[in-house]
Amino acid sequence: MNDCKKVSVFHRLQLIVFCMLLSCNVFAQENGAVDFWSDIPNERLAALITDSMTNEELLAQILMFGWAGTEPSALLNQWVTKRGLGSVKVFGWNTDDIHRVAKSVSTLQRESASGRFKIPLFVATDQEGGWIRHVKGSTSETPGNMAIGASGYPVDAFYSGYYINKEIKALGINMNFAPVVDLYTNLNSSVIGPRSFSSDPEDASILALAFSKGCESAGVIPTAKHFPGHGDTSLDSHGKLPSIDIDYDLWKRRELVPFQHLIQSKVPAIMSGHLAYPQIDTSGAPASLSKLFLTEILRKRLGFEGLIITDDMMMNGATQFAGSLTKAFTMAIEAGNDIIISSSTAGLNDALWTQNLSLMQTEDSFRERVKDAAKRVLLFKLAYFKGGNAAPLYPDETKIDELIPDREGQKFFLEQACRSITLYKDNGSVPLSAKNAGKVLIVGPYTSLYAQGRKRYPKAATYYISTELKNDESNFDEWNAAGIVNVAASYDTIVFCVHDRHTASILQRLKGLGKKIVVLSIMSPVPILERFDWVDSILCGYSYSDYTFNALFAALNGEIKPKGMLPLSTNP
Repeated sequence: MNDCKKVSVFHRLQLIVFCMLLSCNVFAQENGAVDFWSDIPNERLAALITDSMTNEELLAQILMFGWAGTEPSALLNQWVTKRGLGSVKVFGWNTDDIHRVAKSVSTLQRESASGRFKIPLFVATDQEGGWIRHVKGSTSETPGNMAIGASGYPVDAFYSGYYINKEIKALGINMNFAPVVDLYTNLNSSVIGPRSFSSDPEDASILALAFSKGCESAGVIPTAKHFPGHGDTSLDSHGKLPSIDIDYDLWKRRELVPFQHLIQSKVPAIMSGHLAYPQIDTSGAPASLSKLFLTEILRKRLGFEGLIITDDMMMNGATQFAGSLTKAFTMAIEAGNDIIISSSTAGLNDALWTQNLSLMQTEDSFRERVKDAAKRVLLFKLAYFKGGNAAPLYPDETKIDELIPDREGQKFFLEQACRSITLYKDNGSVPLSAKNAGKVLIVGPYTSLYAQGRKRYPKAATYYISTELKNDESNFDEWNAAGIVNVAASYDTIVFCVHDRHTASILQRLKGLGKKIVVLSIMSPVPILERFDWVDSILCGYSYSDYTFNALFAALNGEIKPKGMLPLSTNP
């Protein structure tokens, strides 16, 4: 019995000593060299760091800058080393050499680690899949969101998110501005289109959630966009501010639904869009600058606890309303955004920096808003980088070619493309074998289209039409389009790739020619929904990836049975 008491006392003494040592360690860290990697609970550590930060460090932590060119500029490096910039963005104009991308990420992360708090950078990009693929080089060019919507399988959405993000994770990119959860409600949309999963709110919700979970499983932070919904407009907020004239009830039943599902599932980040909903926010402000949308609705009513990140503030949709880029930055912070994006790197003494810094010094409420945003950014960085599945801070350049493109992903994306193919119309031409096709002419703008076609129809001829010449003033485009009629007259079957309304208008010239016409629709199927009851067959594929062209010709040749369903309603 006495021995038991001795053991009990001994264990108590051990516990007391341990607690004293732990308290001393925490006290020493809290009153000494506290940094991002200190062994302190995340909430406490984030508070300690933000309490210790200068105004400059707080403001820099909520900014995200991109760079033009193949490598970060000296100016961007200065923002990281001198100001403690919080995040950087990899845009599509600097990514053909993915080895250089990885090297740039490593350099920037090392520079960030040299700061007094050793805070890593969020490194973001837009790798949605399909049409929007900012990191290029040998990364996978996938069938895209609308193809996922056509198959309708959540597993396709999950593994698309998984493999896409597994590739960019190998480059040290830790945040992806995807999935797009905008509904394809406006059929004239030129900016969303096949980036959307569906026009149906519930279908889009399920697929976006699965894609988001795939991102997280791969070790990359997903970002749902563009809140409060970009699908019901034909305008692009890069050029001007779109205005979506619907009331709160319709928005709640439609555009809000996918965001609500993702919020309930704890999506870590949401991107605010440069979109006005004048019936909801009568000021006419874009949602990205609207306190009503971001603080009152997104934070308070919907209970979103993650990061709110602006779309690129260099887009006219934001700056035109605010009157200046500097004012737009101020309004974005006040509205409730936690990270403010600029596609170009600001000068060290630009007004967007100096005037907002001055505002922090004179207005306590503005400083508290910046500090609140900086603390939220730090909390999410702590949870992510200490969570065990983060992208490497210093990616191994020697392994990139082994990891990109992902070998398992390549097989999956072809299978996914096959599941997506939709037979929209058929007068008995599908399947079409080389024996019964006669002389075949393949018309379209992609060499991959020709290559996949000739695998099935070895003697097929090709005719090139451009997607880039629709605004050409030299009349070459008109000459090129007019020539198709004369050329097509010599063939029995015309396999015509429709990319957009422009290529659809060229197809219209073949009406009445008396030939078998098979249409392969890629990207948005909207251009083939009108005026083409006269063609023999229409197959929809939703992207210009090699996987999609392979699947389209496989369906046309009878190798697979097209089972996809058109993922949009013509009467949304």
